[in-house]
Amino acid sequence: MTVTVIGLDRMGLPPGAGSVLAQARLVVGPRPLLERHVPPDRPVLDTAAGVPLDEVARAEGPVVVLVPGDAGYFGDLRALRERKVDVVVWPSVTDVQRMAALVRRPWDDITVVSARGRDFRHAVNVCRARKAVAVLTAPGAGPAELARELHGWRRNIAVLEDVGSPGERLSIVDVSEVERRAWRQPSLVLCLASLDAVGRESWIAGGEVVPPVGGWALDEGAFATRAGVGTAPEVRALALARLAPRPGVLVWDVCAGSGAVGIEAARLGAAVVAVERDSGLCVRIVANAGAHGVDVRLADGDPLRVLPDLPRPDSIFLAAAEPDVVRACAGAGAERVVVVVPELDRVGATRQVLADAGYAVGGCQLSVANVVGVEGGGTGLAPASLTFLLWGERSGSAA
Repeated sequence: MTVTVIGLDRMGLPPGAGSVLAQARLVVGPRPLLERHVPPDRPVLDTAAGVPLDEVARAEGPVVVLVPGDAGYFGDLRALRERKVDVVVWPSVTDVQRMAALVRRPWDDITVVSARGRDFRHAVNVCRARKAVAVLTAPGAGPAELARELHGWRRNIAVLEDVGSPGERLSIVDVSEVERRAWRQPSLVLCLASLDAVGRESWIAGGEVVPPVGGWALDEGAFATRAGVGTAPEVRALALARLAPRPGVLVWDVCAGSGAVGIEAARLGAAVVAVERDSGLCVRIVANAGAHGVDVRLADGDPLRVLPDLPRPDSIFLAAAEPDVVRACAGAGAERVVVVVPELDRVGATRQVLADAGYAVGGCQLSVANVVGVEGGGTGLAPASLTFLLWGERSGSAA
């Protein structure tokens, strides 16, 4: 048995598809497409609650599956292949491709994420981190819900609602207006840092490469700061390994200083909120993020006041082992917490706070002594700096 998957755009059936439909013993698809393209006497199966792929795989005789857009792009083609179904595919223009054309911009720099049957938080965090993201929405994870989660991030939103129908409509609106309005499904969202700017021409589609050119654990000179404030690259390297920043997660950088750890996490694809109470350092965080081309949200103020209003993090970096702040971070629900503890007498108490919050706690002492040239052409070591790094991970967080 062969299943023919036909992608449809607003132009209707592709040439030759009519004869395939005429021979089908079963046509599967969403009700609007079935009503528009299938004769009333033809057996049909409405996919309002999702494509019943097991029924499709068991059906006898030729079967046609009608899908909006391209079935090979976040569609049902993968699932049919997993069921060992013999398929023939008639592709169509993807809805993302059409929407990019409607707003008159290239789409090779757009990262595409799906909120259909998946963790909506991951899609939101990609929108927080990247400058051009298309979101395939779903009921309960639509334009209004997305806009609500983007408070504090400067974004422009384009919504294509009632996708593929005669009533399809494109709106480009402010984030606050997106949250207030009711949107017809199915819908597609384009989340942009700028309506006018487009990404640089690249050799790879889907947005900036992660990890970026230059790697991570950048030299201290890569970040503007002031004397006595900053995290050594070697400490940053281990902290980043334990934080596991990546696309789809949110990292808090608390007591951020120059923002180096948060900025490096953002360069690795994570969404980042930097929390800092010192106004002079806040200015440096903004400047450093701009210099490295990443979007870091700044939450300025005392951490104990600021943290309760922030979206739930996946990972937290805390650059100072202040007891009350450690407790607040340990109770924030993150999968991973990493704390720099400069003072030996705070290691035990900090470790206990993380353990009491349900974390499996590890840690190490880090001694960094840089290799330097000395007079006469020899080699020596600079005076060593010493610190402790503690980390807590919840069960299953490594996944």
